[in-house]
Amino acid sequence: CKNTYICCSCLFEGKTSFQMSIFNLSNAIMGSGILGLAYAMANTGIILFVILLILIALLSAYSIHLLLKTAGVVGIRAYEQLGYRAFGPPGKILAACIITLHNIGAMSSYLFIVKIELPYIIQGLMELPENSTMNMHLSYIHAFILGYLGYTSGFSLSCMVFFLISVIYKKFVTECSLEHSYNETGVTESINNSTDDTCEAKFVTINPQTAFTIPIMAFAFVCHPEVLPIYTELKTPNKTRMQNVANISILAMFVMYLLTAIFGYLTFYGNVKSELLEMYSKKDTLMLCVRLAVLIAVTLTVPVVLFPIRRAVLQLLFPDKPFHWVRHISIAVCLLFLVNLLVIFVPNIRDIFGFIGATSAPSLIFILPGIFYICIVPEEQEPLKSRPKIQALVFVTLGFIFMIMSITFIMIEWVTGKKTSGGH
Repeated sequence: CKNTYICCSCLFEGKTSFQMSIFNLSNAIMGSGILGLAYAMANTGIILFVILLILIALLSAYSIHLLLKTAGVVGIRAYEQLGYRAFGPPGKILAACIITLHNIGAMSSYLFIVKIELPYIIQGLMELPENSTMNMHLSYIHAFILGYLGYTSGFSLSCMVFFLISVIYKKFVTECSLEHSYNETGVTESINNSTDDTCEAKFVTINPQTAFTIPIMAFAFVCHPEVLPIYTELKTPNKTRMQNVANISILAMFVMYLLTAIFGYLTFYGNVKSELLEMYSKKDTLMLCVRLAVLIAVTLTVPVVLFPIRRAVLQLLFPDKPFHWVRHISIAVCLLFLVNLLVIFVPNIRDIFGFIGATSAPSLIFILPGIFYICIVPEEQEPLKSRPKIQALVFVTLGFIFMIMSITFIMIEWVTGKKTSGGH
């Protein structure tokens, strides 16, 4: 089995350039999590946020290092197959289920953005008043059919760059005041709960919503299932070359995330919501274009997320069945229907970021790569008590601690139902 994997990976010749691989991995990292980072900064403060963001970025790079080293030892270039190599069929099923959970969370967040932004776009294009009875089911109909649209990853990433530029620009033309917040956003709850220092930047802040910060960051940096396929496609692939691809991609996304969080937070301070675009005027022409760009970006990305979910379901439920169009379409329809139900009943995109960021994200970033490394790399190459394997064990332990603490704090926040001014 081992030799088969090695031969398959060796016979395949990658044709993707170094620069294009950076672009592909950057696009894999970039997602809806960028919209929640200003909210995360509002609930941690600038200094604590920057420290945590740097930490998550470094840990993500180290996690990719473990994946690449493990894949290099056995010649496997698929995340699920590493699970199979480590634990047999249960390991493959576990990896597939976690990847599926994360992709469902990602798709839910994309459709939640459609649910929020599509009515505003229609209102803006049709010049309808904000209090018009625009039926929210328009967003659900749109969300249901968009799974069958094509996609262009380059255009999606360009839309998010346009979003960042607009956020930076709006910081310098927007005044933070109670009157402005009410007139421009209609967020009466934020106004009623605001304090005298609502327009002052906080360097360190701790409140119940801080529990969502690390999960939101982790959610924003997950790209690990795509690392090995991109590694396979890389021209003249080797571990050092692919690690450089990962490091540059993570650095680029780190800069985008940091700029978005800082300028989004410094525009609205403590009033910022968990979906940043909700804070901007529905009548602003520039932000209408931004909303349209983000909507197009997530629309074009949903099929990309749907495909691996459907593939995982087919592997789990119908591993030996030949391709059949009825089964293919039925699974897609059922998945979209279930995800739409989730989006309809979940009240806040923050809850999606938090739950997925506290469960599947630490599994994909911390736990599974470390366990794969410990179990797959042979002891004759690296003994169990060697420094790299001890570091991997500490990495796995950190992942479990992060998962348990995040889930605990999020559950406490959900149960107590405490609400602060930011994010609601």
